[in-house]
Amino acid sequence: MKLYDDVINKWNTKIENFDKESLHFEHVPAWEDAGKNNMILRADMAYELGGSEKSIYALGSTVITANEALVPKDEIVLVGKDLQEISGDTSYARLTVVLVDEEAMGEGDALYNAIRNIEYVRYQISPKGFMMRVSTSHHRESVRVSKDALTEGMTFAVVGKTFINHLKKNPKVKAVKVYFITEKDFDYKGLEKDVLQAEAITKAIDHVFKDMSTDCNTCNLKQICDEVEGMRELHFKNASKEE
Repeated sequence: MKLYDDVINKWNTKIENFDKESLHFEHVPAWEDAGKNNMILRADMAYELGGSEKSIYALGSTVITANEALVPKDEIVLVGKDLQEISGDTSYARLTVVLVDEEAMGEGDALYNAIRNIEYVRYQISPKGFMMRVSTSHHRESVRVSKDALTEGMTFAVVGKTFINHLKKNPKVKAVKVYFITEKDFDYKGLEKDVLQAEAITKAIDHVFKDMSTDCNTCNLKQICDEVEGMRELHFKNASKEE
């Protein structure tokens, strides 16, 4: 399953240009989950990751791979400042790469639903004092961080561990690597294109199982099939089953 591997490699190429830190999280204590009550008003927040200005990036993406070389173990990687070091609104990205059991992911609608179930974990995570605000229409994932959470010692290790623990409740998930990026000079504009490509791949996977056309000249998946390794194989493999 190499559908997202090119996107992941693009992420890694961008990250390699900056200093990064692998955060220790094994002994980080569990953080309270605030659930639906995790509302942080502007008066109570220390700052916003992503902010409300359009010039400030707020990116979030979760993709899968079956390549253990890309996710050899559970890991949290920080590029830029940690939560305790940030003093104001800043551009931000959360990238999550999930190593999955390829056979367990299934095929057809089962594969698409399995991918979406892994991606939708971000809606189930609500560490107290870390309010994620997701806008799928604008492709933004910003976060309000409360003053109290910082006083209590919240870090990206805490948040990353929460992501890992939730994702690994899924038996299809073998390992998780979470990147948090706050580096002010990072190529967020280029990263945004990569994130949009990942979403386009997921939508194309869904479309593959709804459109059985094998005429590449008329299929609106042609560009994705040409660019994404494994997509054409997936398309034709599924079409052959319907014949």
